[in-house]
Amino acid sequence: MTESYAAHHYGARAQNYVASTVHSQGGDLDAIERAAQGKQWRRVLDLGCGGGHVAYRLAAHVAEVIACDVTDQMLRAVDAEAIRLGLTNIRTIQAPAERLPFEDGVFDAVFCRFTTHHWNDAAAGLREARRVLARQGEAMFIDVTAPTVAVADSWLQTLELLRDVSHIRDYSVAEWRNLLDDAGFVLKEVSTDRLRMEFGSWVRRTQTPSERIAAIRSLQEAAPEGVACILEIENDGSFTIDVSIFVADAV
Repeated sequence: MTESYAAHHYGARAQNYVASTVHSQGGDLDAIERAAQGKQWRRVLDLGCGGGHVAYRLAAHVAEVIACDVTDQMLRAVDAEAIRLGLTNIRTIQAPAERLPFEDGVFDAVFCRFTTHHWNDAAAGLREARRVLARQGEAMFIDVTAPTVAVADSWLQTLELLRDVSHIRDYSVAEWRNLLDDAGFVLKEVSTDRLRMEFGSWVRRTQTPSERIAAIRSLQEAAPEGVACILEIENDGSFTIDVSIFVADAV
């Protein structure tokens, strides 16, 4: 899989992610904003910025936000939305997480939301996040996390891949702990909440073809009772996933 694979699939969907309710709202965005309040950070990184919602929340609290993503169309959508919102301190940079074009230690904080599951090499991306973070800097990573029950994990990854062929993996909390430790972060806090995915908007956002939508619904209907319970699969295909927030330091 090349680094442009995800970018190829997300280019046409860029505006969907700017407008997405799931991505533009949530308690995790509130947590990001609280983390920045009163810190007087000079420069922060929104890594894998997607629709730019982290950058928009941070802009009022920091001198400069760098919104970085591998998808050019996403960045152009972020530029346009930042102008619309009157946010003049957001700058966009195109780059893969695994090879960031920044010097060591140039960011006071790094934020990364709903993107790690698309990275070709999560370990390399997190090492890069640590490299560009200043000593004593803060980081917050937010993503869907896989169930601890193996069969539910397999079922979720399959549904995700059918919906979006650029999906790589929703990592478990245990996998996240290991990845962050190996990258040189000190994990301070982990919290997990549940997030309901409304089926219609979930597949529209990624422009999932009808044949794969049918395959997803077929799998959901055939799911073992335990999987259906863990994912809280509803009659219309809507379901519920775990989303975890990892707060870490660079020391």
